[in-house]
Amino acid sequence: MTTLTLCLLLNLFPQPAATPKPADPQATPPPAQPAKGVERLRQDARASDPLVISALARAFVAAADRLPEIEPRSLYQNPTTKAWLTPEQAAALPEAERAALKPRVLDEEFYYTTRYGSPLAYARAIDLIGAHEPWKQRSDLRGARVMDFGCGGIGPVRLMAILGAESVGVDVDPLLGALYSHPTDQGPVGSAGGAARLVIGQWPGESEAAAAVGTGFDLILSKNTLKRGYIHPEREADPRTLIRLGVSDERFVRSMYEALKPGGLVMIYNLSPAPSKPDQPYKPWSDGRCPFDRAVLQGAGFEVLEFDRTDDAAARAIAKALGWDVQGMDLENDLFAHWTLLRRPMNGAPAR
Repeated sequence: MTTLTLCLLLNLFPQPAATPKPADPQATPPPAQPAKGVERLRQDARASDPLVISALARAFVAAADRLPEIEPRSLYQNPTTKAWLTPEQAAALPEAERAALKPRVLDEEFYYTTRYGSPLAYARAIDLIGAHEPWKQRSDLRGARVMDFGCGGIGPVRLMAILGAESVGVDVDPLLGALYSHPTDQGPVGSAGGAARLVIGQWPGESEAAAAVGTGFDLILSKNTLKRGYIHPEREADPRTLIRLGVSDERFVRSMYEALKPGGLVMIYNLSPAPSKPDQPYKPWSDGRCPFDRAVLQGAGFEVLEFDRTDDAAARAIAKALGWDVQGMDLENDLFAHWTLLRRPMNGAPAR
C-alpha cells in the first residue's frame, strides 16, 4: 500500500480519538518558574517586612507594590568605546558605525536589579536610619531630599521617590544613562509628591555632576560603594575593581557635609564576603569598613554617631529572606556587614 493510499483511507475512515491518559496522582508536578521583575520584588518585600522594625523601613518595603511594570528595553553598545546608546542614538550614526554596534535587550528584571540584586536589600540600612531622630517619627519621605551615592540602578531611587522623596541617584556607570532614558523613568513619581532623578558622573569632582546633584539633602545614603577595600585596598588589586573618588578623602567628606542640611544624616552601609586569605587574590569588595578615618570625618565637622558597627546577623536575615542562600551564598561564613552613621550638627559650621 502506497503512502498516498494510506492517507486517503485515513481521511475516509477517521480513527477514534485517543482516550486521555489519567493523571498520575503520584507524579511530581513540574517546578514552578521563579518570579522575575516586579513580581519578584513584591515577593522580596513580603519576605522582608517581618524583619524590619521602623515605620520608615516598613513603608520602604511596601513601596515595592507600587513599582510599575516595564517593557524590555533595547540598547546598543559600542564594542570599542564601551559606550551605551539608545535606539534613537544608534539610528543617528553613520551606517558603518551602526553596523558595528552590539545589540542587547534588557528585561524588567535587569531594569530593577541591574548587576547588583534586589533594591529591597536597602531595607536594613533604611531600618537603621529609621531608628534615629528625626526619622523615628516618619513613615514616609515627603518633603525630604535624598541622595543615593553609587545607586547602581533606578530601583532604590524609585522606591524612595514613591515615599515622597526628591530622590537623586548618583553613579558613574554610562549604561544607566541609556537604560533609564525613557520619559517615564525619571521625574514625578506616585501621589506623595516624590521625584526620581539620576546624575551620571563623578561627584563631587566633576563640576557638572556637582551642579546637577546640588545641596540641601536630608539624607545621603551609600550602599556597597564607599568601602575601604575599594578606595584604600590593603593589598595589590586589579585597578578595574577599585573605585576612584577623583578627590582626596578630606574633599569628599567635606562635600558630603556641605551637601547636607543641618541635622542631615549620612549612612554608609556595606555588605561584604569573607576576606581573602593570604594565599588568595585580594578581593577589594571584601573589606566593607568605612573608607574614611574617624579623624577625617570629625575634621569635616561631622558628629560620628556610629563607626564601623557590625551588622552580620541582621544582614544575613534579610539575605535569607531575599533567597541569597538558595542562590548559593554561604550566609554564615561569607556575608558580613558594616555601617557608619554621621550627622551634620544643627549648629555646625555652614557650608562653604
